[in-house]
Amino acid sequence: MESWKTKARRIVLEQRPWLVVEYHTVELPDGRTISDWPWIITPDYVNVVAVTEDGSFICFRQVKYGLDGTTLAIVGGFVEEGEAPLAAAKRELLEETGCESADWVHLGSYRVDPNRGIAMGHLYLARRAHFITQRNADDLEEQELILLTRAQIESALASGEFKVLAWAASLAFALRKL
Repeated sequence: MESWKTKARRIVLEQRPWLVVEYHTVELPDGRTISDWPWIITPDYVNVVAVTEDGSFICFRQVKYGLDGTTLAIVGGFVEEGEAPLAAAKRELLEETGCESADWVHLGSYRVDPNRGIAMGHLYLARRAHFITQRNADDLEEQELILLTRAQIESALASGEFKVLAWAASLAFALRKL
């Protein structure tokens, strides 16, 4: 199998750092060309499943603009320019929860939409997380930090209380490692 080739690209919308929309001209392996193939660029992000020394999962109950009602959530945020994903995961864990961990497991890095671009999601498990300082979260959404048992996490995951695919996937991957 051969890859598609990008022959040209042009920006049609630019709202950095959050969003850039481009149209690409792509050549298929059989020589056909497609003009105006939409490509979306958003910042890469991290999601962290944080588990305390006593086995509690650190989560949030919160609202998100694009979701109806409340959702359960895990730690997450954007990777800053020039920042390594693991460094971003450690920063986000500290900012959002006041915790740190010395035991990190990389659960994988995944493209959100391989045909349209979007971000790379870097998923992590932080084991033996412990509180060291006050939270310094800059989230716009209202959120409540909560601790859940493994049984509560599994139940919430099974019943769809984590309404974002990346959060549900992160938890499923993490549960297989624990």
